[in-house]
Amino acid sequence: MHPHLVGESKLQHCAHLIQALNECHARGVWHKITGGCNGIKHDLNMCLRQERVARTANHVNESRENRKKTEQIWKQIDEES
Repeated sequence: MHPHLVGESKLQHCAHLIQALNECHARGVWHKITGGCNGIKHDLNMCLRQERVARTANHVNESRENRKKTEQIWKQIDEES
């Protein structure tokens, strides 16, 4: 599954693939059923995956920094008491 691809989105990097997939789907049901959009969909999934992996790595780094700050505060509290 991928995030919703309509409306204002944070997915600027993959916008061209989203547009291409929407155009492919607009060609008709038969084109979708016969796999005409599979290549574009695969490329979009890979693009979204790259964004998700980068976002996750960023969140991990932020969490580690926040944890260090919290531990420093706890250490100061322990030293003061």
